[in-house]
Amino acid sequence: MKVVITGGTGMLGRRLALRLLANSELIGHSGDKERIDRLILVDAYEPVEPTPADPRVEIIKADICDPKVLDKIIDDNVDSIFHFAAVVSGGAEEDFNLGYNVNLDGTRNLFESCKKVNATPRVIFTSSLAVYGGFRDIVDDTPLLPQSSYGAQKAIGEIMLNDYTRKGFLDGRSLRLPTIVVRPGKPNRAASGFASSILREPLQGSKAICPVSPETRMLILSPRRAVQAFIDVHNAESDHLGFRRGVMMNGISPSIGEMVFALKDIAGSKIADRIIWKPDSEIQRMVDSWPWFANGIIGRELGFEPDESIEEVVQSFIEDELDGNILV
Repeated sequence: MKVVITGGTGMLGRRLALRLLANSELIGHSGDKERIDRLILVDAYEPVEPTPADPRVEIIKADICDPKVLDKIIDDNVDSIFHFAAVVSGGAEEDFNLGYNVNLDGTRNLFESCKKVNATPRVIFTSSLAVYGGFRDIVDDTPLLPQSSYGAQKAIGEIMLNDYTRKGFLDGRSLRLPTIVVRPGKPNRAASGFASSILREPLQGSKAICPVSPETRMLILSPRRAVQAFIDVHNAESDHLGFRRGVMMNGISPSIGEMVFALKDIAGSKIADRIIWKPDSEIQRMVDSWPWFANGIIGRELGFEPDESIEEVVQSFIEDELDGNILV
């Protein structure tokens, strides 16, 4: 199999690549597991973390806004594409044109490249629960009503994916993710980035700013569970998905105060006291426009499992990213 990951050297892309290399196989066109022979990681930026050292891996620095680049990568031999490349929520809100250029035009460029080849690749589109806008409780049939540019771009991407799938150009699946916590690495421009920072930085010996109230709730999912969900939605049978290819990923909904309490319980008061509370009305507004509770039956039927608790989320970060060590 030839597998392509856009945004492949980013946080989720890199971790998915490592998992795929370790497992060495995915469900192919035959309906059976097939061996991954080539893994192409496409990214517009230089890798921040070490890239996988494996002869099956090829890293291509490229911008998905350039359709000619994608035409060279997406050929008749491509089997599967995981599409992570995107401008995150805060960046898309601050720079309207950039958000649409990458999140909408870049996505369509990818779909158009798939349309040109003599293949029907499985395309896994990274969507977001931001497509639901201000609905507090969401289910599979909740209408898409985004209240941010990022959410609108993801909703349009899902609709395009459905149509390109209907026409037989690709076999698409959209995975609507909650906020990923705890994201390793450095802070990014995502409006939700503080939810990782208030756990990540204190555990690594630094202070962190929390711009929202302790009562604020967020739907969250750990990177460990998110990576598995991408593999699961890829391997799902097309007949089970039907025409509607958007699958909601359930998460847990702790308050920010509960997240801080879990940090204190696991790592101690000295660690939790590194959080500085500094309200930001714009971030509070954006976060309040996102869903707080999710009950996706389709995801559960496909076997997608959220984290059991905020304590599990914190512990998985300590185990996966800090080798079990906390800087006191």
